[in-house]
Amino acid sequence: MIQLLLSTLTHAAALLVYPGLLTMVAFGALVELVWVRLRKRDWEPPELPRRRPGPVVATVALCGVVAAVQTAAPLNPVLGEERSVVLAAVVLAFTAWAELALTVEFVAEPGLLLVVQVCWLLSVLGPAVQPESLRPQVLGNVLVPGLLPVKIACAFLYLLCLPALLRLWPFAPVADKRVRQRLDAGRILSWFPYCGLFTTLFITPSSDDAGGLLRFFAITFGVAGLVVGLAVFMRWRGVALAKGLYTRGVTPFAVLVLTIVVATSIVMR
Repeated sequence: MIQLLLSTLTHAAALLVYPGLLTMVAFGALVELVWVRLRKRDWEPPELPRRRPGPVVATVALCGVVAAVQTAAPLNPVLGEERSVVLAAVVLAFTAWAELALTVEFVAEPGLLLVVQVCWLLSVLGPAVQPESLRPQVLGNVLVPGLLPVKIACAFLYLLCLPALLRLWPFAPVADKRVRQRLDAGRILSWFPYCGLFTTLFITPSSDDAGGLLRFFAITFGVAGLVVGLAVFMRWRGVALAKGLYTRGVTPFAVLVLTIVVATSIVMR
């Protein structure tokens, strides 16, 4: 009974505090403020999200929390054998479907977004083919030279997909015409799960101490910075470049990544 109670409290702390909801909000708010500041030359404090979260925000929060606890964040209360990269991928993928189903008028290029999501799923699951493990921390710890091409290709594809999945690309939905932008609560809740999962899958796990904690978050903030930089570049170059990149570039590159994954799996078997 005591063990069951302790396990429940541990999982509750992971979901609600670290690396769950509280961590997601703090991390996402910092990154989102930087993004809002960089996307506009004339700085104007953005409006806060609505007090009562809608069904989309609630769905994103729930899925984001589940994905966050799957990461290899140091001192994660959830045991390593209880984490799964498939679970993290599925719940994050579901957030895009929820947004399309509940607020399709606020999602720009919905068909293209789903194509990008499929490519992102390939980048997440690609590194798991040869190690034959679904534990995220195991995939990040694989340093076999033969798997480096797969990890590098999947990492690049992952980063390429994030501006679209986080709706940072320069396609503005018709319904979103507010003069003063409101902080995107859904995106705030998505920054840490997406960037933390990247750190987990493609970077060697950090140690379970203060130094490891600083390393993990430094890398994860760095990943968020790369995504923000890519999004700012796309907005600077305009819609034409972004549309060409995602319509003519991402899918062929995803096919190349799939070819590398299959060839590596055959060669190393």
